[in-house]
Amino acid sequence: MERIPVQSSNIRSIGHDPERNILEVEFSNGRVYEYGNVNVDEHNALLGAKSIGSHFSNILKPVKPARLVFNGPRP
Repeated sequence: MERIPVQSSNIRSIGHDPERNILEVEFSNGRVYEYGNVNVDEHNALLGAKSIGSHFSNILKPVKPARLVFNGPRP
């Protein structure tokens, strides 16, 4: 999945697969997680948030199922 860089102290990049409703988040520590059941409107709200990190931590992370995709430092 292609991710785009974002301005955030904790999140490096974000990608979205609208067909599968999957949000992919690369964190500053290099780990990448997929979050399920994230629709296009939720993805757009995240990208448009004043603070992407706060929006993600408060709105999406607590209620969306997560799966670790990559566990390690950025190459």
